[in-house]
Amino acid sequence: MEHNTKRLNTTLGELIAAASEVAFEYSQNEREAYRLARLALIEILRKTSHSVNLDDDFGRGASGENYLN
Repeated sequence: MEHNTKRLNTTLGELIAAASEVAFEYSQNEREAYRLARLALIEILRKTSHSVNLDDDFGRGASGENYLN
């Protein structure tokens, strides 16, 4: 694992709860808050997910790079 890899030690439930809490603080209503939390979580997961190419990646250990931990 690279030394400069950023890690966030949390559960998915904790991440959802935190995103929702912040979204409700900055939203006018419940619907807007859920939409904002959803968009934030999608962006976080998109930036931290590892694209999988089964032909290249299967059988090879994950590098750990860009994973949300």
